[in-house]
Amino acid sequence: MKTANQENGIERNVPASTRLDVGSWTILVVLLLLLAGTFVIVYFGWKLANGTDVPASGYVAMVFGVLISLAVGFGLMALIFYSSRKGYDEPAVLILSDGDGNETSSKPRSLD
Repeated sequence: MKTANQENGIERNVPASTRLDVGSWTILVVLLLLLAGTFVIVYFGWKLANGTDVPASGYVAMVFGVLISLAVGFGLMALIFYSSRKGYDEPAVLILSDGDGNETSSKPRSLD
């Protein structure tokens, strides 16, 4: 049984050791260092904030921010679904007039 790459005439036999080159390892190391730095900042923030209290206005602001973020997220998702169902995401179609006021829909010609 052939894979999709073999049917297309593309066959890649890449050894596992050469999949990550120097650039990929560099990006991976930088991201792991950023993650470690984030954990260090969280740790020190947790220790330095020991014994402090959040006022009621802080909790109200946090709840308000979460609700607004959820509303924006739900609204944008609703717009995506609406746009997809109404056909606004489809590619443009050239409509030609046949001279007597009737419009015919045709696919655009390729530039080959």
